[in-house]
Amino acid sequence: MWRPLGSRGDPQESGPTPLSERGMRFLIVEDTAKLAALLARGLEREGLAVDTAGSGEDALWMAGSTEYDGIVLDVMLPGIDGYEACRRLRREQVWTPILMLTARDAIEDRIEGLDVGADDYLVKPFSFAELLARLRALVRRAPVERAPVLEVGELRLDPATRRVWQGDHELVLSGKEFALLETFMRRPDEVLTRLTLLEHAWDGAYENRSNVIDVYVRRLREKIDRPSGTQTLQTIRGAGYRLATDRR
Repeated sequence: MWRPLGSRGDPQESGPTPLSERGMRFLIVEDTAKLAALLARGLEREGLAVDTAGSGEDALWMAGSTEYDGIVLDVMLPGIDGYEACRRLRREQVWTPILMLTARDAIEDRIEGLDVGADDYLVKPFSFAELLARLRALVRRAPVERAPVLEVGELRLDPATRRVWQGDHELVLSGKEFALLETFMRRPDEVLTRLTLLEHAWDGAYENRSNVIDVYVRRLREKIDRPSGTQTLQTIRGAGYRLATDRR
């Protein structure tokens, strides 16, 4: 049984700032009634407002009509599954941070979830304390105001609208491709390690031994460098990657 962080005498003085201090509302999308109730009860004990949905269809209209601070989205749902629900939410310009729950821990399954627009994932079974930590991380990364458009060479990236252009051509990027490119564009010409990229584009608790960064760098190269015949994303052997402003 989970024990909510901070309950039953857990120390509060040096811990992270509770989500409840920011008056937040979360949506839990889980078709297993018992698990949904446990998660909702745990978050409510943290002082949070919680709504629940039992299907992907319900998640779509609820997330589209209510401004949530975060969504906990199960992959295995009746009707529209979690992948498709996430894909449709992003297509409808709903950018609420999404934490995807999955019983699948293969790298391909993780990449699929991130690729449709999820911000993080959590593999079942999990501890409630970890769920809270990941929600705190997502909330910290969520933009609180419109960020300026980033420009590096011919690339332009608008964090608010989540649109990217190379010259006059708009690029179509997945959620994680966008997050990775944004990390590069905020630190041009700087060599970034795989761990640094994981911590900024994913979550610090992500499995840093995986090759997910290499996979996504290859995908970005296919969309940015290959069509233009340039070398924007460069591999620095033994160190990591960098986004070069001089692409010749």
